[in-house]
Amino acid sequence: MRLVVGLGNPGRRYRGTRHNIGARVVEALARRHGVALREEGWAQVGTLTLGKVRVLLARPQTYVNVSGTAVADLRRRHRVPLSNLLVVYDDLDLPLGQIRLRAGGGHGGHNGMRSIIDALGEQGFPRLRLGIGRPPAGVDPADYVLGRFDPAEAALVDAAVERAADAVEVFVLKGIERAMSAFNVRGEPDRVLLLRPSGEASDG
Repeated sequence: MRLVVGLGNPGRRYRGTRHNIGARVVEALARRHGVALREEGWAQVGTLTLGKVRVLLARPQTYVNVSGTAVADLRRRHRVPLSNLLVVYDDLDLPLGQIRLRAGGGHGGHNGMRSIIDALGEQGFPRLRLGIGRPPAGVDPADYVLGRFDPAEAALVDAAVERAADAVEVFVLKGIERAMSAFNVRGEPDRVLLLRPSGEASDG
């Protein structure tokens, strides 16, 4: 099983905020594959199959800063190896709309990732970061991540969410190294693993 966790704060108050872009990727995958998310423990979850791989999508219902509670609980319940966990979240240090995958590493100042690393006692798990850009001069980063994207940014953000969902599918079917090779580049990758509506994989 692969466990894909999209970070975000729960409740309508935070929908559409920069801090919730990770959760938007999980929601996009759920829509793409016709999966309904249901309550389980500290998260909303849904299951799908890509190729022959079972995937658990999860959107924690804890606040971002304490995401470790939900992630550790899900990993324990479903006995997911660390290398099969992918955490999707926002990153201030990447330009808006850019995505980056890594096989492991530190929290980079992201409190949600700090919480997950502390809860798991490990940092060697894959992650997918979506750039939200730096706040303007004089704006507190804490306020910035809880703000909503400007209308002029909407198309770029929507495209980044869909591209991140593509990257998750490549991670599931081909692994983190293949996903990094395909998506850790500027612009669109030349050849990435695509899915036909039937779920059959093809290189295109």
